[in-house]
Amino acid sequence: MPKRVPSDATSKVTIKIPRALYNRLREIIAGSGFDSVTDFVVYVLRDLAASSGSGGKSMGKRPRDQGTETLTAEEVQAVRQRLKSLGYL
Repeated sequence: MPKRVPSDATSKVTIKIPRALYNRLREIIAGSGFDSVTDFVVYVLRDLAASSGSGGKSMGKRPRDQGTETLTAEEVQAVRQRLKSLGYL
């Protein structure tokens, strides 16, 4: 008998990301009001999913040379400003 996979909104899955990205996100959210990197990632993914709409648009892949190793000071400031405007800071 096949294993049943819960499909309700409370079930969760694990997503793996590079440790360097995890550590960078941890630095970014320090003092931001997010309790964990997981909370921040879920927030960002929900925001991204909501902004992509339901029109079936495909989200283009990010070029590999743009990587996720570092964020510019402007990008960090933009994230902080967004968090502040949403009441997280």
